[in-house]
Amino acid sequence: MDLTPLIPAGRQIIESYGDGRFRVGGMLHEGSILVFPQATLAWPVAGMAELAVESFAPVIARAAEIELLLLGCGPRLALLPKSLRQQLREQGIVLEPMDTGAAARTYNVLMAEGRHVAAALIAIE
Repeated sequence: MDLTPLIPAGRQIIESYGDGRFRVGGMLHEGSILVFPQATLAWPVAGMAELAVESFAPVIARAAEIELLLLGCGPRLALLPKSLRQQLREQGIVLEPMDTGAAARTYNVLMAEGRHVAAALIAIE
């Protein structure tokens, strides 16, 4: 699926996803990723069952720069345990879970609006 809205200069967008990979800012990334306005990091998470506060360490380190973290849960929306949501909130992370496709599209829309957004995306086939 192609996702290419107009984005301000210096910010990257999620151009496509699927087949276990993502194209972000012209670069291909295999597996799950963390997407920030100016950087994309490999994220060693293959499914929701693997999530823990430690999984979000790179996001927590940038919490002051982020208004909202979109969590792409894979092919379908899955809710996080309330305790994990609370632990992330205590670290300054406002989290919005949705399926990975919706998270990728929402990231691009919010980025185009100039919002300080990041995305944690679990890869889908």
